[in-house]
Amino acid sequence: MISFVIPCYNEENNIRPMYDWIVDTCKDIKDKYEIIFVNDGSTDRTMDNLRLLVSETREDVKVIDFSRNFGKESAIYAGLSKAKGDYVGLIDGDLQQDPKYVLDAVEFLKQNAYFDCVTYFQAQRKEGKFISFLKRHFYKVINKMTDIDFVEDASDFRVLKRNMVDAVLKMDEYFRFSKGIFAFVGFHSMNKPYEVKDRNSGTSKWGFRKLVKYAFDGIIAFTTVPLKLSTYIGAISSVISIIAIIIVLIEKLAFGIDVPGYATIIILLLLLGGLQLFCLGIMGEYLGRNYIETKKRPIFISREELDSKEK
Repeated sequence: MISFVIPCYNEENNIRPMYDWIVDTCKDIKDKYEIIFVNDGSTDRTMDNLRLLVSETREDVKVIDFSRNFGKESAIYAGLSKAKGDYVGLIDGDLQQDPKYVLDAVEFLKQNAYFDCVTYFQAQRKEGKFISFLKRHFYKVINKMTDIDFVEDASDFRVLKRNMVDAVLKMDEYFRFSKGIFAFVGFHSMNKPYEVKDRNSGTSKWGFRKLVKYAFDGIIAFTTVPLKLSTYIGAISSVISIIAIIIVLIEKLAFGIDVPGYATIIILLLLLGGLQLFCLGIMGEYLGRNYIETKKRPIFISREELDSKEK
């Protein structure tokens, strides 16, 4: 069986076209398939359209409706946890990713037992040069900071075998960074390009601010280098302070030069105070995430779950 997992957030005009596209793509295949929509707390009519779809369809369609917006990472986890397929395809609900690539990946995995996953990346990115520049350097930085290999431009659009799905589900951490989780569990992945389509309806949910936060979450989730960085900053600041004290004492005692006054003191206080707060902020990020993780809060909470086979 093939499972299509589709996270949705405010995709009211894309639900039916996405469903029709998948059904049309799969009409000639011999494998059974299921379509799993995960409504991530949408504020439009996404859930109404999903409910209508389930009531009308003859295909195997399931819907998980979150009680609020938990984020795409949680939606991916929820979809994987409900998927029953031997092959699970993660695909966005905005019609930018052609379902045919999922079937191509399944055929590839069937013919190549060595591989456990096919990961797609955009053959030609349709985004600004500035965003592309930031993404490219993000992967360079995080690969130097971690022991796992992040593939540049790798997307969440991928197809996983059941053994890899089960491994990902064991990673039940609250703060999720799927690209890191996929890399951490290992397995053998083939990277393939795909042609991205124009969005059918709506706008992208990934603005600059959200992308920066996502990158920061990835760094915090998979490396402790920022903690070591704060240690280095503290050590360097201490050495500089000691050198400055020695210089001032020599100037005063040996040469009788007046010690610099108010301006120098204020500058040093601001500099050292800022560095201390920066280091405390880094430690606070790790401590706060650890605090929330120990609460064992659920990754998602479903308000309603629908299954077309239970009508």
